Amino acid sequence: MSRWKRLVSEVRADVTAARDRDPAAQGVSTLEILTSWAGVQALLAHRLAHALNEAGVPLAPRLIAYLTRSFTGVEIHPAAMIGREFFIDHGSGVVIGETAEIGERVTLYQGVTLGGTGFQRGKRHPTLGDNVTVGSGAKLLGPIAVGDGAKIGANTVVIEDVPPGATVVGNPGHPVKVDGRRVEGPDADWIHLPDPIAEAIKTLSQRIADLERRLAELDGGEASDGSSPELHERTGRSSAGG
Repeated sequence: MSRWKRLVSEVRADVTAARDRDPAAQGVSTLEILTSWAGVQALLAHRLAHALNEAGVPLAPRLIAYLTRSFTGVEIHPAAMIGREFFIDHGSGVVIGETAEIGERVTLYQGVTLGGTGFQRGKRHPTLGDNVTVGSGAKLLGPIAVGDGAKIGANTVVIEDVPPGATVVGNPGHPVKVDGRRVEGPDADWIHLPDPIAEAIKTLSQRIADLERRLAELDGGEASDGSSPELHERTGRSSAGG
């Protein structure tokens, strides 16, 4: 398959992905998706810019990327490698760096960053496997690998590799399970994803509050007669023995 035939095939797959994964696209014509979905427009522009970049055409790929960012709010470097059936929901604020690699059937929500961590050269952006879903505002930084089927919660900061099938939340991101099982499918319940660290902190806070209440009760008992409960207990034993 030639480069341009492959490009047309990818465009068709991208439109199909938008229709399959966006409830708002149900019953909508292909023309309306192409003219109204910013994420689809940004991706189509990237497909063209990437093809020109691969062909060694100067300036044009960068210019297309710049204009696309201006119109859609999505910034994708022309050299980034993106697989088939990629979907950006809403799109605004999404940034995909130069050495990022994205597998097939990946979904990104608005505000996602696939970025670097410094000024090093070479591979410096994330690699996402197939069927990965990344929630709104998540930041994936550095040359990390995100395994097939992984899910990144909203506003999660990921700086280490993510194993296949894992659900990651928090800052820094850490894997969790929901009801003891993996979260299946792209439509994760982002609102109710668990956070064991936050739950542990909440438990500790409740425990500290309980201890402080018990100490306050002890202090109150001492203040009422000027002596401690331990002193009353010792005095009672002495009286009983003597």
